[in-house]
Amino acid sequence: MKWGAVIVAAGRGTRMGVADNKAYLPAAGRPILAYAIEAFERCGRVEEIVIVAGVGEIGRAEALVRAERFGKVAAVVAGGAERQDSVEAGVAALRTEGVLVHDAARPLVTPELIAACADGAETCGAATLAVPVKDTIKVAEGGLIVSTPDRSSLCAVQTPQAFGRLALLEAHRLAREAGASATDDAMLFERLGRKVAAVPGHYTNLKITTPEDLLVAELFLERRRRET
Repeated sequence: MKWGAVIVAAGRGTRMGVADNKAYLPAAGRPILAYAIEAFERCGRVEEIVIVAGVGEIGRAEALVRAERFGKVAAVVAGGAERQDSVEAGVAALRTEGVLVHDAARPLVTPELIAACADGAETCGAATLAVPVKDTIKVAEGGLIVSTPDRSSLCAVQTPQAFGRLALLEAHRLAREAGASATDDAMLFERLGRKVAAVPGHYTNLKITTPEDLLVAELFLERRRRET
């Protein structure tokens, strides 16, 4: 199967406490988005990349691609009001059979994890990277603990997530028509009763959401730079 990637970089930095798009914040000397693109650029399974940029930021993303000399980026498209809208726009711009959807705010993903996710989807039909949760999870309502799920069955989901491109477009269309929302693309497959494989991810593949996340990510990025 030929694979393409959609890297979603249309979010804002609200929880980071910054006015700028966090995808362009510097981490160990480079924009966060650059690391994410580079991982897919280096992955042999990926043939083309589409970047979903924020409204008014297409030129900014294109300038980054030129500066970094990324050769697999086929298009930069504008995102929508919600993440689902942005992903759908990116997937529609791809030409490959398979699509890997990735959050730009995960700069520590590796070519090996990307390839493993694609392999999982080719076997099962869809796949997501995931890691076992470390903490005990509680369900709270009104400030009170009401239950404790069995931790052995819980995992924290990461990106990329991998799907057949046409199947993902269909899942997005059906969700849109039903007015259903989802926090990730795997949920759109789950609501249709389709299987999604949980492929082992890595704890370093963290999502930069808060200033503390950025500090941790920079430590790992600096270590990688020293090791190469």
